[in-house]
Amino acid sequence: INFWGIYMTNFVFFIGISHAGTLISAILRVTGAEWRRPITRMAEAITVFALLIGGPMILIDMGRPDRIFNLLEYGRLQSPILWDLISIATYISGSLIYLYLPMIPDLAECRDRLTDVPAWKRFIYRTLALGWHGGAEQKRNLERGVAIMAVLIIPVAISVHTVVSWIFGMTLRPGWHSTIFGPYFVVGAIFSGIAAILIAMAIFRRVYHLEAYLTERHFRNLGLLLLVMDIVYIYFTLSEYITMAYGNEVADQQVMQLLFVGDFAPVFWAMILGGFVLPG
Repeated sequence: INFWGIYMTNFVFFIGISHAGTLISAILRVTGAEWRRPITRMAEAITVFALLIGGPMILIDMGRPDRIFNLLEYGRLQSPILWDLISIATYISGSLIYLYLPMIPDLAECRDRLTDVPAWKRFIYRTLALGWHGGAEQKRNLERGVAIMAVLIIPVAISVHTVVSWIFGMTLRPGWHSTIFGPYFVVGAIFSGIAAILIAMAIFRRVYHLEAYLTERHFRNLGLLLLVMDIVYIYFTLSEYITMAYGNEVADQQVMQLLFVGDFAPVFWAMILGGFVLPG
């Protein structure tokens, strides 16, 4: 049995939902949307956790994780896999920094208040707090650093999922060899990222009784963003399949036949219903 598809599907899925932090935190921070504040930390954490799960899927798929060093030593710039390695490593590093910077005052709070915890925890709090005391200069520098990271992380996130799409789109496989895959994957990633943060919000709101912080306004605003991305995603999907249907390529016609009425029709129409209709 070939499990290649399982690992690649998980890789694309988790890299996709990692865009939750980029959209909710970075883009909304840059645009000055103040309603995002109660969900910012949750979104940034989802980004990091999803990347740490999705990234290693490539190593698992390779069969021998030690082969990752071959990419570093013998990797060619013509290979999208090398771009993938570089972009994901950059994205993980940037996301960790972007998650860490706003946490510095919180870590300082833990350092000052949690004096009865084990010594190793106090050492971690003291080290990660970086001597924070809440002065005006420190606050100004921290806000500047977070603002810079918010701007930098957006193109990095877009490049990551664009490179992921190129790995598929640059093959000659019918149905994949498409120029629309770059923006198509980015839109799908943002779409799934919003859905991920909505699910996480609902769970945390119910379990930890955060009704006063995660209000209906947050769900309504994110729901509107989800609807917008759903419409854009439907547009890209329609553009892809209507172009294939209008053409006269035999291989493309065979793909359309399999998807719409053939062996893969149940899965395809379930995806249309669950992925496009229900979220809208």
